[in-house]
Amino acid sequence: MSQVLSAVPASPDVAQPSNTFLKFRKRLERATGQAIADYSMIEDGDVIMVCMSGGKDSYTMLELLRGLQQRAPVRFRLIAFNLDQKQPGFPDHILPAYFESIGLEYRIETEDTYSIVKDKIPEGKTTCGLCSRLRRGIIYRVAGEMGATKIALGHHRDDLLETLFLNMFFGGKIKAMPPKLVSDDGRHIVIRPLAYCTERDIERFARAMAYPIIPCNLCGSQENAQRRQVKAMLQEWARLYPGRIESMATAMRNVVPSHLADSKLFDFAGLQPGSHVGEGDTAFDPVELPARSWVDDEAVGGIPVRLDIAASGSCA
Repeated sequence: MSQVLSAVPASPDVAQPSNTFLKFRKRLERATGQAIADYSMIEDGDVIMVCMSGGKDSYTMLELLRGLQQRAPVRFRLIAFNLDQKQPGFPDHILPAYFESIGLEYRIETEDTYSIVKDKIPEGKTTCGLCSRLRRGIIYRVAGEMGATKIALGHHRDDLLETLFLNMFFGGKIKAMPPKLVSDDGRHIVIRPLAYCTERDIERFARAMAYPIIPCNLCGSQENAQRRQVKAMLQEWARLYPGRIESMATAMRNVVPSHLADSKLFDFAGLQPGSHVGEGDTAFDPVELPARSWVDDEAVGGIPVRLDIAASGSCA
């Protein structure tokens, strides 16, 4: 049962947010700061274009960056950016009003990409691919006009994991969303400061902050069916197997190319007697997994299996 957090005073007598909320916010800021430090996302003098959709992720990213800006050892400037794509029913007053209420510099760009997408994509087909490409091109153009040195996107840890499994299941690649990348034209650095933050924590934070959320389905497009499947799978794993998602997130930062099979990443052809391989020779060893004392009732057709026994390896 999740604890209710409150960032807004419950009565006129309460002058500050609750201690529980402040601790929770500090944990999110710590995770964001750690990701920024690990990947050198922000440098002294940076102008950061914070891409705002009006959803929980972008609001949270902006607020955490503003908090870190007050205490960071480097100076950087934040400019909020929203692209109004002229989707029917889009409340174009919400974000400007919010930015002004917190005294933040911002820019709103209006481009009718909605009509372009509807004209090019047949009815019933997903519009997300073309919409994304058009949006990306506009973001890069505006970033250049603004003099932005970094472009911040609000993807979180769960987005990275979902993308990893989407690429493995449907694309034949071990590939996710990187926390930091260079745009295809080589002119822009894109960062994802929420790379270590979970979607569940972001949802709790956004509820506590009572953000004026803008729905993400105004265009009428539905979330990709494959992504929905992967999201549901990961949510089920998180429910049934505590710690599994955290372990997978850690695994993305601990890749061992010599123990995969991509000859472009490791020189298998050049291996000779005496070659040193970092992880050593485990060719005939069982995989070492942490012992579990609990029972998995779902493992084999509903027959309980003790995981500390099942994980001990085999001769195959």
